[in-house]
Amino acid sequence: MKKKITTKELVLSGLLLASGIILPMIFHMFGMTGPIVLPMHIPVLLGGCLLSPIMALLLGIITPIISGLLTGMPVMFPMAVIMAIELGIYGLSASLSTRNLKLSSIPSLIISMIAGRIAAGLTVAALVQLFGIKMNPIAYVTGAIVTGIPGIIIQLIFIPTLVYTIKRFVKNTSASA
Repeated sequence: MKKKITTKELVLSGLLLASGIILPMIFHMFGMTGPIVLPMHIPVLLGGCLLSPIMALLLGIITPIISGLLTGMPVMFPMAVIMAIELGIYGLSASLSTRNLKLSSIPSLIISMIAGRIAAGLTVAALVQLFGIKMNPIAYVTGAIVTGIPGIIIQLIFIPTLVYTIKRFVKNTSASA
Protein backbone atom coordinates (compact mmCIF):
# COMPACT_ATOMS: atom_id res chain seq x y z
CA MET A 1 0.00 0.00 0.00
CA LYS A 2 1.40 3.40 -1.02
CA LYS A 3 1.42 6.16 1.54
CA LYS A 4 1.25 9.74 0.32
CA ILE A 5 3.87 12.19 1.47
CA THR A 6 2.21 14.74 3.73
CA THR A 7 2.91 18.45 3.67
CA LYS A 8 4.20 18.22 7.26
CA GLU A 9 6.64 15.48 6.27
CA LEU A 10 7.83 17.46 3.25
CA VAL A 11 8.33 20.63 5.32
CA LEU A 12 10.13 18.69 8.06
CA SER A 13 12.37 17.06 5.42
CA GLY A 14 13.24 20.47 4.03
CA LEU A 15 14.05 21.86 7.47
CA LEU A 16 16.23 18.85 8.28
CA LEU A 17 18.01 19.14 4.92
CA ALA A 18 18.72 22.82 5.58
CA SER A 19 19.97 21.91 9.07
CA GLY A 20 22.21 19.25 7.58
CA ILE A 21 23.86 21.92 5.43
CA ILE A 22 23.98 24.74 8.00
CA LEU A 23 25.07 22.81 11.12
CA PRO A 24 28.42 21.68 9.66
CA MET A 25 29.14 25.26 8.58
CA ILE A 26 28.43 26.56 12.08
CA PHE A 27 30.58 23.89 13.72
CA HIS A 28 33.45 24.61 11.32
CA MET A 29 33.21 28.35 12.09
CA PHE A 30 33.91 27.55 15.73
CA GLY A 31 36.78 25.20 14.94
CA MET A 32 34.93 21.96 15.60
CA THR A 33 35.55 19.52 12.80
CA GLY A 34 32.86 17.38 11.21
CA PRO A 35 34.50 13.97 11.70
CA ILE A 36 34.58 14.54 15.47
CA VAL A 37 31.21 16.20 16.16
CA LEU A 38 29.31 14.69 13.17
CA PRO A 39 26.92 17.65 12.75
CA MET A 40 25.48 16.44 9.42
CA HIS A 41 24.48 13.13 11.01
CA ILE A 42 22.19 14.79 13.58
CA PRO A 43 19.44 16.02 11.19
CA VAL A 44 19.55 12.78 9.20
CA LEU A 45 19.22 10.58 12.30
CA LEU A 46 16.50 12.89 13.58
CA GLY A 47 14.74 12.50 10.24
CA GLY A 48 15.10 8.74 10.54
CA CYS A 49 13.13 8.84 13.78
CA LEU A 50 10.45 11.20 12.42
CA LEU A 51 10.03 10.57 8.69
CA SER A 52 8.79 7.70 6.55
CA PRO A 53 11.50 5.27 5.41
CA ILE A 54 11.66 6.65 1.85
CA MET A 55 11.86 10.28 2.98
CA ALA A 56 14.50 9.43 5.60
CA LEU A 57 16.52 7.52 2.98
CA LEU A 58 16.31 10.42 0.52
CA LEU A 59 17.23 12.94 3.22
CA GLY A 60 20.33 10.92 4.07
CA ILE A 61 21.39 10.57 0.46
CA ILE A 62 20.89 14.15 -0.68
CA THR A 63 22.15 16.01 2.39
CA PRO A 64 25.89 15.35 1.85
CA ILE A 65 25.54 15.72 -1.93
CA ILE A 66 23.84 19.12 -1.74
CA SER A 67 26.15 20.25 1.07
CA GLY A 68 29.16 19.21 -1.00
CA LEU A 69 27.88 21.11 -4.03
CA LEU A 70 26.99 24.26 -2.08
CA THR A 71 29.78 24.45 0.48
CA GLY A 72 32.51 22.06 -0.63
CA MET A 73 31.98 20.06 2.57
CA PRO A 74 32.27 17.16 2.23
CA VAL A 75 34.54 16.87 -0.78
CA MET A 76 32.41 15.36 -3.52
CA PHE A 77 34.55 12.32 -4.31
CA PRO A 78 34.97 10.08 -2.47
CA MET A 79 33.64 11.54 0.82
CA ALA A 80 30.20 12.80 -0.28
CA VAL A 81 29.60 9.50 -2.08
CA ILE A 82 30.55 7.49 1.02
CA MET A 83 28.50 9.76 3.27
CA ALA A 84 25.46 9.64 0.95
CA ILE A 85 25.34 5.85 1.31
CA GLU A 86 26.12 5.94 5.05
CA LEU A 87 23.60 8.66 5.87
CA GLY A 88 20.97 7.15 3.57
CA ILE A 89 21.23 3.90 5.50
CA TYR A 90 21.14 5.86 8.79
CA GLY A 91 17.84 7.45 7.81
CA LEU A 92 16.31 4.31 6.37
CA SER A 93 17.27 1.99 9.22
CA ALA A 94 16.28 4.49 11.94
CA SER A 95 12.90 4.96 10.28
CA LEU A 96 12.31 1.24 9.84
CA SER A 97 13.40 0.59 13.44
CA THR A 98 11.03 3.18 14.90
CA ARG A 99 8.08 2.55 12.59
CA ASN A 100 8.19 -1.17 11.81
CA LEU A 101 10.01 -2.59 14.83
CA LYS A 102 8.41 -0.02 17.18
CA LEU A 103 11.73 0.63 18.93
CA SER A 104 12.39 3.77 20.91
CA SER A 105 14.90 6.36 19.73
CA ILE A 106 18.07 5.05 21.41
CA PRO A 107 17.91 1.45 20.11
CA SER A 108 16.90 2.79 16.69
CA LEU A 109 19.89 5.15 16.70
CA ILE A 110 22.30 2.39 17.69
CA ILE A 111 20.97 0.06 14.99
CA SER A 112 21.18 2.78 12.36
CA MET A 113 24.70 3.82 13.41
CA ILE A 114 25.89 0.22 13.07
CA ALA A 115 24.10 -0.29 9.73
CA GLY A 116 25.38 3.03 8.38
CA ARG A 117 28.99 2.29 9.35
CA ILE A 118 28.76 -1.14 7.71
CA ALA A 119 27.36 0.49 4.57
CA ALA A 120 30.18 3.06 4.62
CA GLY A 121 32.76 0.28 4.86
CA LEU A 122 31.15 -1.61 1.98
CA THR A 123 31.03 1.59 -0.06
CA VAL A 124 34.73 2.22 0.56
CA ALA A 125 35.46 -1.38 -0.45
CA ALA A 126 33.47 -0.90 -3.67
CA LEU A 127 35.26 2.38 -4.45
CA VAL A 128 38.62 0.70 -3.89
CA GLN A 129 37.68 -2.02 -6.38
CA LEU A 130 35.99 0.24 -8.93
CA PHE A 131 38.22 3.31 -8.84
CA GLY A 132 41.37 2.17 -7.07
CA ILE A 133 41.10 4.80 -4.35
CA LYS A 134 43.70 4.42 -1.63
CA MET A 135 41.52 3.65 1.38
CA ASN A 136 41.25 0.66 3.67
CA PRO A 137 37.57 -0.06 4.43
CA ILE A 138 38.22 -1.48 7.90
CA ALA A 139 40.58 1.34 8.83
CA TYR A 140 38.05 3.85 7.51
CA VAL A 141 35.19 2.48 9.62
CA THR A 142 37.38 2.05 12.70
CA GLY A 143 38.73 5.58 12.34
CA ALA A 144 35.23 6.98 11.82
CA ILE A 145 34.00 5.31 14.99
CA VAL A 146 36.96 6.26 17.18
CA THR A 147 37.16 9.84 15.89
CA GLY A 148 33.38 10.24 16.03
CA ILE A 149 32.88 9.13 19.65
CA PRO A 150 32.07 12.70 20.82
CA GLY A 151 29.51 13.04 18.02
CA ILE A 152 28.01 9.64 18.78
CA ILE A 153 27.58 10.63 22.43
CA ILE A 154 25.99 13.94 21.39
CA GLN A 155 23.59 12.05 19.09
CA LEU A 156 22.56 9.54 21.77
CA ILE A 157 21.89 12.34 24.26
CA PHE A 158 20.22 15.01 22.14
CA ILE A 159 18.35 13.18 19.37
CA PRO A 160 15.89 11.31 21.66
CA THR A 161 15.08 14.60 23.40
CA LEU A 162 14.60 16.39 20.08
CA VAL A 163 12.42 13.55 18.74
CA TYR A 164 10.19 13.73 21.82
CA THR A 165 9.97 17.53 21.64
CA ILE A 166 9.21 17.63 17.91
CA LYS A 167 6.58 14.87 18.15
CA ARG A 168 4.92 16.67 21.03
CA PHE A 169 4.99 20.00 19.17
CA VAL A 170 3.53 18.46 16.01
CA LYS A 171 0.84 16.67 18.04
CA ASN A 172 -0.11 19.88 19.88
CA THR A 173 -0.08 21.87 16.65
CA SER A 174 -2.31 19.29 14.96
CA ALA A 175 -4.73 19.24 17.90
CA SER A 176 -5.18 23.01 17.86
CA ALA A 177 -5.55 23.27 14.07
